[in-house]
This record gives sequence, C-alpha cells and structure tokens, in this order.
Amino acid sequence: MATQETTLKPLTRDEVSKHNKGGDLWVVIDSIVYDLSKFGNLHPGGIGVLLDEEVAGQDATTVFYGLHRSEILQKPQYQRLRIGQIEGEKQQIQHMKPGDISKVPYGEPTWLTPEFKSPYYKESHLALQKVMRKFVDEVIYPDAQSCEESGKRASKEVLEAMAKVNLNAMRLGPGKHLHGRELFGGVIKGEEFDYFHELVINQEIARIGARGYGDGLNAGMVIGLPPVLNFGQEPLRSKVVEEVFSGQKIISLAISEAFAGSDVANLKTTATKSEDGKYWTINGTKKWISGGMHSDYFTGGGLTAFLVPRGEGVETKQIKTSYSTAAGTAYITFDNVKIPAENMLGPEDGGLIVILSNFNHERWVMCCASARSSRMVVEECLKWAAQRRVFGKPLLAQAVIRAKFASMIAKIEATQAFLESVTYQMNNMTYKEQSRNLAGQIAFLKMQSTRFAGEIADDAVNIFGGRGLTKTGMGKFIEQFQRTQKFDAILGGAEEVLGDLGVRQAMRKMPKDVRL
Repeated sequence: MATQETTLKPLTRDEVSKHNKGGDLWVVIDSIVYDLSKFGNLHPGGIGVLLDEEVAGQDATTVFYGLHRSEILQKPQYQRLRIGQIEGEKQQIQHMKPGDISKVPYGEPTWLTPEFKSPYYKESHLALQKVMRKFVDEVIYPDAQSCEESGKRASKEVLEAMAKVNLNAMRLGPGKHLHGRELFGGVIKGEEFDYFHELVINQEIARIGARGYGDGLNAGMVIGLPPVLNFGQEPLRSKVVEEVFSGQKIISLAISEAFAGSDVANLKTTATKSEDGKYWTINGTKKWISGGMHSDYFTGGGLTAFLVPRGEGVETKQIKTSYSTAAGTAYITFDNVKIPAENMLGPEDGGLIVILSNFNHERWVMCCASARSSRMVVEECLKWAAQRRVFGKPLLAQAVIRAKFASMIAKIEATQAFLESVTYQMNNMTYKEQSRNLAGQIAFLKMQSTRFAGEIADDAVNIFGGRGLTKTGMGKFIEQFQRTQKFDAILGGAEEVLGDLGVRQAMRKMPKDVRL
C-alpha cells in the first residue's frame, strides 16, 4: 500500500501551476511536487519536454510513466528534487520494496498468489522463497544490473554473501552435501531440502533480468561441480567442493568444442596416460564455456574426464556473444597440460558417463530459469499495456493486444505446470529412476520452455514497439530478453536434439503388442 508523505510541505495545485517556465519549473508526479528548475537543462530528453504545456506546472504523472520506469524516482538524485506534496492527496502508485510479491495478475506463479493453492509447496518452501526474494532484491539485483551493463564479473561482495548463506551448496540440489549445513540462517534444514526448494532458488535468481550476469554468477558451478562431487577422488574431492561452496574458487564445465556441441560423443580433446600411470597429458580446445574466464577449475576432457586446475598450459580467451561479457564465456586451450592421475573423474574411458550424468539436472535448472524469465516479461508487458495510452485509450483496450496476452499467459502457465509436475517426479524418484523415466520428459519440457520463450519475446517486442528494441529505458528487459532468450534454446542441448531425444525415449517403451 502507498503511504502518505508526512515530511513534505503541503502545496496546492494552483501554487504549482505558477512555476511553469525555464529556471522556475515545478511538476507533480503522483501527488509529489518536484522542483526541476536546476535539473531542466540536465534532462536527458532536453528541456523542451519539460516545458510542454501538459508538463510544466502541471500534474505530469501520466506523461512521466509513459516515458520512465518507476524506479527512477527512487534514486537519491531525484529524491532530492522533491519539495512538497499536494495538500490532502496521497500517493496512489506503489513502489516495490525488496522482498515484495507482485500483485500484477500472472506476475507470480500461482503458488505465490493468495487466491490459489498448490499440492507441491510446504511452509519451508514459502519461508525459503521469502528470504531468497529479499536476498536477490537487495544483494544480487543491483550488482546484476551494474555488471550486465559494464560487462564485469559478479562482485566479490555478492559471491561472499552467497557463500555465507550456503547458496552455492543449495544450487546443486538435494543431497548429502547439504546435510548439517545451515541454509539461509536455518530457514530450512539440509536434510529436508528438496527439488522444489531448488526450484524456488533458481526462479528467484532468474528475476534479476540480467542474462549474461546470470550465467557468470556461478552457473558454471551448477554444471561443473557435480562431476567432482559424484565422481571425484578423496581428498581432492572434499577440498575442491569446499573451496567452491565457500566462494574461494570458481569452477566451470568445459565440454563443448568447435567440433562437438550436442554430440558430446565426438569430442576431440585427448588425454594420454604416462607410462607409470601417475599423470595424464591433456591436449585440445573447448569453446563457449560459461564462466570460463573466471574459473580456477575446469571439469571435462574427452573419453576420460578430469578436474583441470588453471595453470601452465591452460589458456582462456574471451568470446563475445549477444549477451554481456559478465558471463565470462571463454575459448579454452589445453596445451600439454599435465594432470595427476588422482584428478581423474570416474573410470578410465568413462568420461561420457560422467558428462551425461548431470544433463537431466542441468536442463531442468535451465527450464526453471526460462519459465520465470518468460513470466517476468509478461508482467512487464501487462504493466506497460495498462499505463501506455494510444489513440486516447490504454494499450490494453486494443483487442489485438489482449489476444497476444491470452497466448502469452497460457504459455507461461502451461510451462510452470509442466515444470512443477516434473519436479514432483524428481522428488519421488531415485537418481536411476530419473535417468530411466525423466530424460524424455525434461527434454520435452526444455524444448517447450524455450520455444514458448521465443514466441513470448516476439509478442513482447510488438507490445512495447520501439522501446522493445532499446537497451535502456522502459523496454530494457524486453530488449534483453528477445536478444538473449535463444541461449536457453541452444545451451544444454538444442531444441531439435532434445525433441528427438524425447521421442526416442518414448519409443523405447513402445509396447510391441499394440495395433490400431
């Protein structure tokens, strides 16, 4: 709820109307009076916009929200321009505070909407969502917006804060690695942590609206550390796991090559064992490695998998893609890199098993983020269509716009429902059962999530018009989404490959005794 200002001077609209020229310029936005007399010449849009007869000395609320995002008014430099409030009036527009739940229809999944119930989520899920939302809003979001623009990696302060609440450990999902750990100050016990808790974490992080930064924010750990956790040898395994969980070290998965993407069986990187069997020599290249520029460790290889520390013979070069260099996307060269035998992950010539073991989880994580990112875009569009006026009416008054929303909303609700159904199965299956029964379902889920995301991006740009193609301002999140949503359609297995995988998995169980 909006609250009435109690510290600002009461003013009348008549008083405000007298200040309507250059050097003496006041405006009203949502009952608050701003003195723009000195700011006018600094206005990015030029002073002419401010001197318009519908702005200077007038209530400019509608005009302002047609051109600017609401968070601008919360910045200190603009807060200082406030000099009063219209007498007897209250602010009508609510400014989101850290941790707030959106009241926009379909702005949140139904389980976070008071009118709806869910069979999947318990009190511990709600408790985790509450602290995670506030953590993301206060700690991660500001850093994400700054780094997405500058291209710099996530700040040391953010990485340390994540380690402090054991967020890194939680991002690997349920397991013994969480037992005995204090998660977010004790909001959930490690022994009780399930895939819905992890879904909550993944979807809250996706709300930062910074796609490149998100991939650079230890996303490489989510896919790069499980091979060490599940196949590493002691004492190296425990050492590396704790270094990464504590934020001391960064790890990434180095699988893809210029020669092999989805067809991981065709990797060219080689590992040659020494005659005494004490070490291996690795040669080859890896490409499009998320977080590679930031990493201290790399997991991957070829027919045999290894943990490779950054050191002599390891070189990383930045790859520029269509999203921010904050992702740390790298081209990696292994030139006669000598690795101790104890760094081998899994059995000799068993690298494919190590690599494939985490694919279901990796793809599921991407579906969590894709579904939430699509929902955020729909929420942005709903806000815009409600406040944007065209031909004298709100944009939402146009039937063609409402038709687009009908399609977009149906897609995000269907994707979230599919995601939660799969997550429930994950909670009730062993790892082997998941591998046997869910590979196809997760493949279809990812294909649907990313194809729907592409269609939602198209509609969103049309709803925002030119603003949907502009990197700053009202449509900045729409522009970024349409520019970067294709990453999810490629990473972790291209849509076509996953669709085919899902069908082949189904055909394996096709009964031989059925006919039309």
